[in-house]
Amino acid sequence: MRMARQGLIAAAALVLAAGSAAAQDKIRIGLIYTLSGPASALGQQSKNGFELAIKDIGSKMAGKEVELFAVDDTLKPDLAIQKVHELIERDRVDFVVGPIFSNILVAIHKPVIDAGKILISTNAGTSNFAGAACNPNFFVTSYQNDQIFEAIGEAANKLGYKRVYALVPNYPAGKDAIAGFKRTYKGEIVDESLVPLNTTDFSPEVSKLAASKADALFTFMPGGLGINLLNTFVRAGLKGKVPIISAFTADEATLPVLKDNAAGVYGVLTWAPNMDNPANKKFVSEYEAAYKAVPASYAMQAYDAAMLINSAVAAVKGNLADQNAVRAALKKAAFTSVRGPFKFNINGYPIEDFYLTKVAKRADGKYETQIVRKIFSNYADGYAKDCKPR
Repeated sequence: MRMARQGLIAAAALVLAAGSAAAQDKIRIGLIYTLSGPASALGQQSKNGFELAIKDIGSKMAGKEVELFAVDDTLKPDLAIQKVHELIERDRVDFVVGPIFSNILVAIHKPVIDAGKILISTNAGTSNFAGAACNPNFFVTSYQNDQIFEAIGEAANKLGYKRVYALVPNYPAGKDAIAGFKRTYKGEIVDESLVPLNTTDFSPEVSKLAASKADALFTFMPGGLGINLLNTFVRAGLKGKVPIISAFTADEATLPVLKDNAAGVYGVLTWAPNMDNPANKKFVSEYEAAYKAVPASYAMQAYDAAMLINSAVAAVKGNLADQNAVRAALKKAAFTSVRGPFKFNINGYPIEDFYLTKVAKRADGKYETQIVRKIFSNYADGYAKDCKPR
């Protein structure tokens, strides 16, 4: 019996060894995005952007085939944790990429880091991991949430808004939005409304906005939230009467639905489809040809993440066993970002430029955000000073 057990153990070890060797022959990447429900357009844009980049590099990194594993977090933190464990334990991924929402990032960060894997967030940029809780295995290709909203506060100043009504969802990124906006905005916030992340009826908030006599609405309502809010806003007759300055309330992921209801809405971001550089022109052209849609920032940030990983894998000649070397290569960010200047701060979050944008209708009838003016150059988040990477 003992010999039989030893034989089984030996056989199991051979299977594991064979599996490990097979894994070394490929670069295995797990994507975790919201791919169902009202916010699915955001996750699909991200998945599209990453897959487009992999296609552009010939589906290989350092001569090794790239294998992608995509899972849907359904915007449920508990399920996201389960899905991440599957990516790590079943699919044996080398990198975990995603997610869209900050509450999902908070949920998956620990299991990924505890497993010794590298996590690259292509959208969620909550402050939780930007300061004292930073980790050398965590990188962000979007922004730290506060950066966007600090830039929006400064943009509101430049637009001359003296009294603003604030409306955000009640979750980590929404709270970061209010905090960041207040950090730079010099006017008066006449009222603040924090609503559930699954809100579908914005009539009460729109009524309060109308009664507030605010100069403008500051809001952050991504995906389906933005569609519901702007449609209610237009039905209430406020379009053209109350300017909107926002983040992700009207972007390329939702403009095909919103169309003229979003025209004229201001935003702030690190990029827009009309950004004038060769890398971006190539990316936008290829994305539109492949997916028959204008890319959103979600796609751009995921595209950049794939190119970032490719640059690191090339630098270590495909040897991912030396994780210190992989991390060092990632930190260098030795790739050409479609947004222009890009580098990592000590905390793994970007230092980059921010622009005021505005929704406009193109000559071909499609809607997109377009750059109006630069707000900040080489802008770093304020949490990095507290980061002491191990």
